[in-house]
Amino acid sequence: MFHGAITALITPFSNNQLDEDALRRMVRWQIDSGINGLVPVGTTGESPTLSEAEHKRVVEITVEETNKAVPVIAGAGSNNPIEAVEYSNFATQAGADATLHVAGYYNRPNQRGLFAHYEHVHNNTELPIILYNIPPRSVVGLEVATLAELAKLERIVGVKDATGDLTRPIRERALINKPFSFLSGDDVTCVAYNVGGGNGCISVSANVAPAQVVELHRLCREGKFVEAAALQDKLFALHASLFLEPNPAGAKYALSLLGLCSEEARFPMMPLEQSSKAAIRTAMQHLDLL
Repeated sequence: MFHGAITALITPFSNNQLDEDALRRMVRWQIDSGINGLVPVGTTGESPTLSEAEHKRVVEITVEETNKAVPVIAGAGSNNPIEAVEYSNFATQAGADATLHVAGYYNRPNQRGLFAHYEHVHNNTELPIILYNIPPRSVVGLEVATLAELAKLERIVGVKDATGDLTRPIRERALINKPFSFLSGDDVTCVAYNVGGGNGCISVSANVAPAQVVELHRLCREGKFVEAAALQDKLFALHASLFLEPNPAGAKYALSLLGLCSEEARFPMMPLEQSSKAAIRTAMQHLDLL
């Protein structure tokens, strides 16, 4: 199963172009920091504003630079199942280990429609699939019963849960009878999610503090939830400051302070206000990241 601290990678830009050198630098730093997996071209990777060529190049570079050191779960989701299949099959060719799939935004299908979407992707692709359940962005979400039915498909092997409902891993585990990765999509609540039976997080904060996020999830895997909660308290200011404005502007600014890439994001993401920058800098200083 996929587990632990898995980074939802930002996509670095320079003069509105993909910064390939910065991306390679970040992937190497993540691996050196002990990260358990990488997710390129997800929401944090600004996938909605990447061209098809950029999307594919980010996946290629991440796979090349990772060189099988950790799993690469390539973002391949779309509200168009044809596009989702195309990006999934490219991820297979590039050498990714799995794909992450969001669905339903804008066209707003019912549960039968969501099941049909994911079943179609499953039946026309080869890699393991992580379902991305994020109603705040997609408007519709997978109900527990729908997720359990989808889990019966051979290569649907996990979920990234950003519903905010901390009963979800408990209720889903009661219905899913196979090895399955229950991954939080929220840094702030990931310890509580893991207490309920989760086994990791696809993390934004891991872009900035990978070693600390890795340690937090190691403590969770070892059942040391008191220690994990204490570390979560220390990380809370960073988690909160990175989301003062729409993601990934905060993470990109933080990474620019570390000298890993520019703070440039692509419209409609906007440069941070000075107050947000100050909060991020202060949080990073308190963690001895600066």
